[in-house]
Amino acid sequence: MRLRALLETEALGLRLLGGEDELDRTVRGVMTTDLRDPSRYLSGGELVLTGLAWRRDASDSEPFVRILAGAGVAGLAAGEAELGDIPADLVEACLQHRLPLFAVHETVAFATITEHVVRQVSGERAGDLAAVVDRHRRLMTSGPAGGGPEVVLDLLTSDLDLRAWVLSPTGRQIAGAGAPLPGALGAALAGRHLAATRTGRRGPHRAAVAGTTYSLFPIRNTGRGAAPAARDVRESVLSDWLLAVEADASDWPAARLDLLQGVTQLIAVERDRRDAARTVRRRLAQEVLELVQAGAAPAEIAARLRVAAPVLLPGLGAAPQWQVVVARVDWTATDTPGPGGVPGGIAGGPAAQALLEEILVDPAVSGPDSADRIAVAHTGEEAIALVPLPAVPTPLPDTVGGPTDTTGDTAGTAETAAAPESGEPAAAQDPALHADALLAAVREPLSAGLADDGRLTLGVSAAVHSAEGLRGALEEARHARRVAAARPGRVCAAGHHELASHVLLLPFVPDDVRRAFTARLLDPLRDYDRRHRAELIETLEAFLDCDGSWTRCAARLHLHVNTLRYRVGRIEQLTGRDLSRLEDKLDFFLALRMS
Repeated sequence: MRLRALLETEALGLRLLGGEDELDRTVRGVMTTDLRDPSRYLSGGELVLTGLAWRRDASDSEPFVRILAGAGVAGLAAGEAELGDIPADLVEACLQHRLPLFAVHETVAFATITEHVVRQVSGERAGDLAAVVDRHRRLMTSGPAGGGPEVVLDLLTSDLDLRAWVLSPTGRQIAGAGAPLPGALGAALAGRHLAATRTGRRGPHRAAVAGTTYSLFPIRNTGRGAAPAARDVRESVLSDWLLAVEADASDWPAARLDLLQGVTQLIAVERDRRDAARTVRRRLAQEVLELVQAGAAPAEIAARLRVAAPVLLPGLGAAPQWQVVVARVDWTATDTPGPGGVPGGIAGGPAAQALLEEILVDPAVSGPDSADRIAVAHTGEEAIALVPLPAVPTPLPDTVGGPTDTTGDTAGTAETAAAPESGEPAAAQDPALHADALLAAVREPLSAGLADDGRLTLGVSAAVHSAEGLRGALEEARHARRVAAARPGRVCAAGHHELASHVLLLPFVPDDVRRAFTARLLDPLRDYDRRHRAELIETLEAFLDCDGSWTRCAARLHLHVNTLRYRVGRIEQLTGRDLSRLEDKLDFFLALRMS
């Protein structure tokens, strides 16, 4: 606003004492002070209000006005309540430094002037920014992106003094103005946003974290050409970006809320543009996946990988290692059939695909382009990622050229690579993905988005060096995901190293098979224990835990060896099994674990 507008507002009770030629100065803010030197709190363009408490005699006026003029303030308004008339020495000093001077009537409170100026300045800034945003929208929709989300966020900061960040559904920073948002804070804000979205409340959502209030706006493209809106919030809740603004929007006027909604539209258009760029990587992953699942010749798969490598790892001289990651999002079924006959009306494949693309990005890396080397396809309800890995140190001589095992991995994987000559451990340079590490930074916000009716399970394969290993890696990742699915919790993961023990296969045994198997072996022993209190089940467990050692088992149970031999003989008699045979020991071991 202009200084001239203050004189035209009768309710402010201002009277011009000097500086009529400077009334077209722009007022950018207001400050009340009675400090002798307020320069440290001035940034230029303010209307300074003062009660003249700083003035002891006439010699104080000129230094005070000189400081204000040097700071570039727009004008000075002095109250008449303290001294009555404004001192002539102050009027003279303002004329000398060409600083407009106003007298404030004693019946007018400084708060009234402050409120008026702030309201006018904020309204004009919002209007100016809206015009800039509108121009930017036209640029973005009619041609190449006009600088990305950062441009709009910079405008919010410079013109409306609003700090804002664009966050992914896991809380990773996509864009921001000024200092980056700490990772833990981003995850907390994303979790609050997802939780509020799942309740069905419309944004913006208010969130207070560590004593600071934020307003969280969903980023969705609702303009012409946008994808149809999701019929169920669960279809998009785990893939939508959000705009976090460091302010409480609950008392904002409608005009400012509309402005922020326009900002989210701009960012949504930009996101759609970048999502379209993922099409090539998704198609590459889909083609490789189809070849692998169809049992294509390794040479054909290798040729396709050679095409994919420059896209996923530009500048890399040789084909890298590969890992496979499988993810699945499951929602509690309802009676309503959905796309493809999926119960609950939600197709999990596309949601898992978008989510896996986000999870595989290093959480410490910001920016929307950090997922450019990730290729994720989806088939049915699964999302499958083909993840290229940079080269690892040369394997030890005795591991080179090892045969491919049943998982498709070779002996010379990243886990068995030798340490480099520098002496740094190989584990420190291992580029392979690890299941727990993938979910560590995203478990909290994703759990909020999944609420009490959704689950995310994820499995990670070992690294493989060639096309021959991809089929085994895919099966390995799928088995690992099933292990994760057997665990409690909303967000679970398992890696290939967790498939080494047959005990982890037990959750996949059907319940009816489990009951029949354990009943056939253990029910005769339980019945005998109930009738005779013989403790045969306890004896069997101890005997197997001691690897069939008579002396160690007798010592653990505080029994004589002959007593132990009698009990084991009774177990063999009741079940028809022989505990000296490995197969029978294994059957008893599994039965006890499944019971």
